[in-house]
Amino acid sequence: MKIFITLTAAMAITCTTIQAADPMSTNYTFSQCEGSLMPYPSDIVSAPYPDSLEAVMINHVGRHGARFPASSSNCFKLRRALLKADSLGTLTKLGRELAAINDQVITAANGRWGALDSLGMAEQRAIASRMFHAYPHLFENGTVSAISSYSPRAMMSMMSFVHQLDRLSNKPTYLTSTGRVNSPLMRPFDLDEDYIEFRKTDEVRDAYKSFFDAVCPTEAITRVLGKDYPFENADEWRDLAITEYYVIAGLSAMGIQYDASRFFSRAEYNALWSCFNMRQYLQRTATILSTIPADIASALVLNIMETTDNFIDGSNPTPAVNLRFGHAETIMPLASLLHLPGCYYLTNYFDSVASHWRDFYVVPMASNIQFILFKAKTSGRYYVRVDLNEKPVTLIPNNESIYLPWGVARDYMMKCIPLYAQ
Repeated sequence: MKIFITLTAAMAITCTTIQAADPMSTNYTFSQCEGSLMPYPSDIVSAPYPDSLEAVMINHVGRHGARFPASSSNCFKLRRALLKADSLGTLTKLGRELAAINDQVITAANGRWGALDSLGMAEQRAIASRMFHAYPHLFENGTVSAISSYSPRAMMSMMSFVHQLDRLSNKPTYLTSTGRVNSPLMRPFDLDEDYIEFRKTDEVRDAYKSFFDAVCPTEAITRVLGKDYPFENADEWRDLAITEYYVIAGLSAMGIQYDASRFFSRAEYNALWSCFNMRQYLQRTATILSTIPADIASALVLNIMETTDNFIDGSNPTPAVNLRFGHAETIMPLASLLHLPGCYYLTNYFDSVASHWRDFYVVPMASNIQFILFKAKTSGRYYVRVDLNEKPVTLIPNNESIYLPWGVARDYMMKCIPLYAQ
């Protein structure tokens, strides 16, 4: 039976957070403050590995690439407010500039809301190319297996990735699968009833609202709608503020280059990002409220372990390359469950989250976690390296080894999975 882990300290979250909250506590760049809407880094270089090891297998879990806005709701909400301000005569010159860029987004995304865009396809092709050139021998023959969630942007990410591999080598057999059959691995957040109920709890709602009410700045939205704009109440004021942030922060992902500093100071952008970041932290990772958001990745971890075991023992033929394509909501729980550096953070003080758990580090567009299995050329022993967004990270806390014996890594991964899911 799943258990909500609520510590005594959590009862005082609201009070503690409000007293300590500081919207100026981070100073990230405008690009970083796009958060999980930020395009994948373009300066990635594949990490080398020792000559004594040979890469023999890869388990890849990836998020879809850059996309058009997930839905039209934020753009049209902002448009209604801008039109209202214009009709009332409060809309500022800066507001007209915002209206123009918002209309540009609506026009560009019309009929393509949530769809993978050309940048997202290019991101996946680039990751595929680096994988092929780093481990070309894995594509000399055999099978490459790829699955995706039923989401068209995840499916198109898979196809862009596989298509690039096939262009580089048509020797392997490429097997692809998409649809709801893959939801237990790629979209457990849609299926797990305990998780769905957890997201509705007062603890989650109150923790986020307390932080949001204390931190969300409203100066930027006032500068565009006008100081005399008749906000219904403080909740609407803040809601439109975060809506303006979301629309502007998502421009880069759809290939629109625009200077966010036209509308926000760096401090305001950091504060608005921290609200967006907090929402994902509370809903998609293990916190003092509950481990359930991370535990939903248990089936995925077990699948990674099973495919690796099968490959090693050879009793059940397993592809040397296993690709999986899902969502930010797939990556965040997985990284949190395994306690990857920068992806797992427990605290009673939610105002400190933005300094320790950062969505732009964990889940930019096309983010991925790769489990690369190596075989020692001399001893024949197997080792695994975990790469987060193509950069090696430690797997076991307080253990600085990048290359771990598979048995050691496997034991650790099994301990991360709650007993009810094993």
